[in-house]
Formats: sequence, C-alpha cells, structure tokens
Amino acid sequence: MQTLISEDSTPQTSQPDSFLVVENLSKVYPTKSGDYTVLEDVNLAVSEGEFVCVIGHSGCGKSTLLDMVSGFRQPSSGEVRLQGKRITEPGPDRMVVFQNYSLLPWKTAFENIYLAVNSVYPDKPKKAKEEIVHKHLAMVGLEEAANKKPGQLSGGMKQRVSIARALAIYPQVLILDEPFGALDAITKEELQEELLQIWTEHRVTVLMITHDIDEALFLADRVVMMTNGPAAQIGEILEIPFSRPRIRTQIMEDPHYYTLRNQALDFLFSRFATEDH
Repeated sequence: MQTLISEDSTPQTSQPDSFLVVENLSKVYPTKSGDYTVLEDVNLAVSEGEFVCVIGHSGCGKSTLLDMVSGFRQPSSGEVRLQGKRITEPGPDRMVVFQNYSLLPWKTAFENIYLAVNSVYPDKPKKAKEEIVHKHLAMVGLEEAANKKPGQLSGGMKQRVSIARALAIYPQVLILDEPFGALDAITKEELQEELLQIWTEHRVTVLMITHDIDEALFLADRVVMMTNGPAAQIGEILEIPFSRPRIRTQIMEDPHYYTLRNQALDFLFSRFATEDH
C-alpha cells in the first residue's frame, strides 16, 4: 500500500469526474487599514461521491471556502462550479450541517425536517413528504424522538436531526462544518460511524471541515490541508488509501495510518504552526 501526497493544488478541471470545481478562488475583505486577503488562488476538483475533509488552523479560511461552495458568500475572484454550473447563491443541491445544529427550538424533530422537505418539494403530496421525514428519522435512529423538541434532545440526537434534515432533500453536496466538534468523544465516534454508513448507502458528495486529524483519516478519501492565513491556500492533499467499508480498529493498527497522521501533524504543527504551539 502506497501513501500518496499531492503538493500541487491546481485542479485537473478537464477531467470528466470533476463534479465540483473550485478554480482560482480568492476572497478579499476591505478594512480600514487596507484589503485583507482570507483565501488566495485556491484550486480543488472533487469527484462525485467523494468524501473530502478540510483541515487547518483557526483563521485559515476553511469556513469561508465552504461558505462559497454553499453560496452563502461570493468570491472576490475565481469561481465554484457544480456540474459545470457556476454557484452564485445557496440552493437545495448543497446542504449544510453546522456545529451548533441550527434547529428551530419551537418545532419538533419531525417538524424541523418536514419544514426543509416542504420548502424544497412544495408540490409533493403531504403523505409523500411525511414518508420522506419518517424515512430519514429512521435512518439516524430517531423514530421514537420524532415528536420531541430540540430542548428535549441530547447534543448527539440534535446533530442526527440536522444530518437527517440535510439528507431529506437529497442534495448533491453535503457540507459539514465541524459537525461533531461540540460532542463528547464517545458520541463523536458513534456519529462518525453512522455518517460513514449513511454516506456508503447514498454516496452523496461530502465536504467536511474538521480540526480532528483522526476523524479526517477515518472518514475521508482525501484530506485537504490549508496553509495559515492571511492569503491561505491549499498546502497539501493527503490521499487516504484505506479500503471501504472501514473498521476503526483495523485502520488504527495499520502502520500507514501513523505515517499519514505524522505527515498531517508535521504539516500543521511544524511547517504551519501557530504562535500558540
């Protein structure tokens, strides 16, 4: 088994499997002291059904990058394309799951998901929409919690509702912004396993921000490592060679796992260490 590392962040945009393309992307904010460049000339090509994790220190523009993929922000230069179409605004083909769940507290788990389904498929019969909601609640093991409001749910259960809501509208790209960052270690591992199972069944394209190297190595096909800001870029891309389905204990016993882990640690805490490290 060979460990592959790419230091070239230029995408091969002419490839037919370039489902999602980030091309020459830059984001600049004007400030009183002059322009502040968050991202500069970022290039990435993602294949359909690929699971890509993005890691880097705080302030390196990870969330800004994913905000431009989701359409919440517009690039200062360059563009993001999904299936050849330039992304200019949010859309149901790209769904985001945030760390803070973003559930409406006055609505039940069922109602939170139904609201998303109804907004995207207003013309579907009510029974069909309800079936979609029940199906996705079952997918994340929350059938019995359907009528509970977020305040009655644990953090892990809230995140399951958020994931179910995102998948219930059948997006082409699932964008995860540190979805397990606020959870305890045991719950985090459980949800990682569930996420992989769901991804295996649906093969939706996933872009996920994480600070957790072990999480990235367990979940991803590739790990995109960002340089520090300002003017952050893609520094290196780790190709993760482990076959699927993945079993955590087997991966952690593989010597290649520690080679990859050490390469990521070296990138983050040696070549691109922050002042706090």
